[in-house]
Amino acid sequence: MMGVGAVKPDFKTMILTGFAGLVAGACSMAIGEFVSVYSQYDIEVAQIKRENAGDIEKEKLPNPMHAAAASVIAFFLGAVVPLLAAAPVKTYEVRVGVIVAAVTLALVMFGWLGAVLGKAPVVKLSARVLIGGWLAMAITYGLTRLFGSLGL
Repeated sequence: MMGVGAVKPDFKTMILTGFAGLVAGACSMAIGEFVSVYSQYDIEVAQIKRENAGDIEKEKLPNPMHAAAASVIAFFLGAVVPLLAAAPVKTYEVRVGVIVAAVTLALVMFGWLGAVLGKAPVVKLSARVLIGGWLAMAITYGLTRLFGSLGL
């Protein structure tokens, strides 16, 4: 939404693009995670077979479906925040501000949750997630604005 918002302030276009990004990103993340974890699973099974030819305890191995499901849920939750925040706002400048504010709050909350669940330092992890998210938004906005100004 920040990318499209950089070059086209139209409400409908921005919301539709946000929805398309949510669907495409969630699918991409889920499929990528599934392929990656399944590759890891295959390598571990092959290694176990080479080492001892014993029984494979499949419940101890990574589960590609669980990884894909976790990835799609995480992406959906992250992507739905700016979409829902921007939906009721008609004024372009206010909409962009609302998106940045909502995403900032969500990034802090996701960082906090990840830290608590992983028993990691809350401030450090939350700051890392927040700064990473801000960088992603700034890069997307800036590059799209640059390409848009070039007439691409």
